[in-house]
Amino acid sequence: MDKNPEDIKVILATDCGSTTTKAILITLRDGEYRLVVRGEAPTTVEAPFEDVTMGVLNAVTEVSELANRTFVENDQIIRPSKGDVGTDIYISTSSAGGGLQMMVAGVVRTMTAKSAENAALGAGAIVMDVIASNDKRPPHEQIERIRQLRPDMILLSGGIDGGTVTHVVELAELISAADPKPRLGIGYHLPVIYAGNIEARKNVSDILEKKVDLRMVDNIRPVLEEENLKPAREMIHNLFMEHVMAQAPGYKKLMGWTDAPIMPTPGAVGLIMKRVAEEEGIQVIGVDIGGATTDIFSVFRNPAFDPHKAENETDNPRTIFNRTVSANLGMSYSISNVFKETGMANVMRWVPFMMDEVELRNQIKNKMIRPTTIPQAMSTLIFEQAIAREALRLAFIQHKNFATTLEGIQKQRTISETFSQTEKNSLVNLMELDILIGSGGVLSHAPRRSQAAMMMLDSFQPFGITRLAVDSIFMMPQLGVLSTIHPKAASEVFHKDCLIYLGTSIVPIGVGKPGRSTGKYRIETQSGEVHEGKLAFGDMKMFPLGVGETAELLFEPEHGFDLGAGKGKTVKKTIHGGVAGIILDGRGRPISLPADNDERIATLKKWLLALDVYPEDALK
Repeated sequence: MDKNPEDIKVILATDCGSTTTKAILITLRDGEYRLVVRGEAPTTVEAPFEDVTMGVLNAVTEVSELANRTFVENDQIIRPSKGDVGTDIYISTSSAGGGLQMMVAGVVRTMTAKSAENAALGAGAIVMDVIASNDKRPPHEQIERIRQLRPDMILLSGGIDGGTVTHVVELAELISAADPKPRLGIGYHLPVIYAGNIEARKNVSDILEKKVDLRMVDNIRPVLEEENLKPAREMIHNLFMEHVMAQAPGYKKLMGWTDAPIMPTPGAVGLIMKRVAEEEGIQVIGVDIGGATTDIFSVFRNPAFDPHKAENETDNPRTIFNRTVSANLGMSYSISNVFKETGMANVMRWVPFMMDEVELRNQIKNKMIRPTTIPQAMSTLIFEQAIAREALRLAFIQHKNFATTLEGIQKQRTISETFSQTEKNSLVNLMELDILIGSGGVLSHAPRRSQAAMMMLDSFQPFGITRLAVDSIFMMPQLGVLSTIHPKAASEVFHKDCLIYLGTSIVPIGVGKPGRSTGKYRIETQSGEVHEGKLAFGDMKMFPLGVGETAELLFEPEHGFDLGAGKGKTVKKTIHGGVAGIILDGRGRPISLPADNDERIATLKKWLLALDVYPEDALK
């Protein structure tokens, strides 16, 4: 799109989800871009309608009525805007029809195959399976798996440039033998992206060219020490538009309307998080917990970044972005999987009263049968939020295991590191985390904001000083695609209308006996109000501090406790308020609950009342 950002005053954006299509209107008011209204309608990609644009027009019509502005004429979106008619640009994202589903293949599971998985996840795909030369499955099983899954596309990688070609050629032969058919559309070849050893290009081409739509891009692992994911990600986006979207009912028409390529919803969410993290020099974790899947995004500083070298996206990036999809962890369609993976005891440890096991199992079955229902009783709400904690906890464990530094690189190690058993070098450093952002119905629409804060603290267990926020109405996908054409508008709306700041958590890390002091705190607000005292191990405290307000924190940890400066070292910092205020969390990490049921329930009630999470009478 070649429109000058300065000429864009009215922006219309939609996100076509699997069940709901959401539309937002952003306009320039008093020199800044702000959200005006939001509308939604059922997605119409499936029978009986089989035309995604019907749902888009219905959602846009709701925006028209709420904003008293005409956007549609003769089933077309009016552009450019004139007076109170039309929009300057229209953009969209989509995860309708199950989103983008891919398989990846690589030679070594922990090296090239993992890099290929990184590329696909970062582009917004659900990775259905990873085929590797060393994954211990016999070839006939791998071939059968490719046939069964019917992905939208396959990413094939393997080998460093100039290295051996044998293994990657064998993978190409597996794909050829499987002769895979695409999930959507008949009569076109399945897209396969080759991003491996350039020496093997001719061999791969000879094997696959006649059977698939083969595209060649730069090697994602040109040398062991480097990952070059951008070319593969860009090709995934292009093929998503060209093939996957083009086959879904009504998308060709929708693609003709938009001023920027339609993006997969998760890819767009990752984009806005990455942009904000880089603009502000902060480290971010974001989560989107849905009915069927839980996506986790993180942007952390690259530990190998060299400020003396030219910064670039391949061998010297300042930050590293990771995304993982836990396709079996969700709050409606996948709720029984969460229960099965974590077990009854892990869910029940977060419930502050005794519940009948048969009744609990029935509640889970009911949620699967009627996935769109919301809790009507306080006990059901508390139970669902307990399951959400476990879904988030399990998804975060998967993310930490995935978001690691490159494997297969020769590193210089000290003697102590040689004897260390922790070979997994996760990039996720909770002590350096600046902000934790939650989205998805269970977090964004929790009846009390303190409930969202408590769920995030219990599941992610951040430590040090961390801001907490939720996405107000899940507009991050639209802002992600907007950031590609108008970064200023995307950034302003993200901070002013998208995020609801819950507050700041202050968590000294260390181990102590219940009741023993973790440190002394002094919090002075802008109005001169002072809160001071000691934070006992096992206790939680909350002080009100509104959105947009700041306070000065002075925390003097006890000898064995650390708030980010080192054990026993004083921390001075400006902290930010929010709708849930300032939370002092002295529970240590990992959070430990008493084994005795009566003690556990009493401890939970103490924490929940301290943060005003549920009404007092609901906990009796």
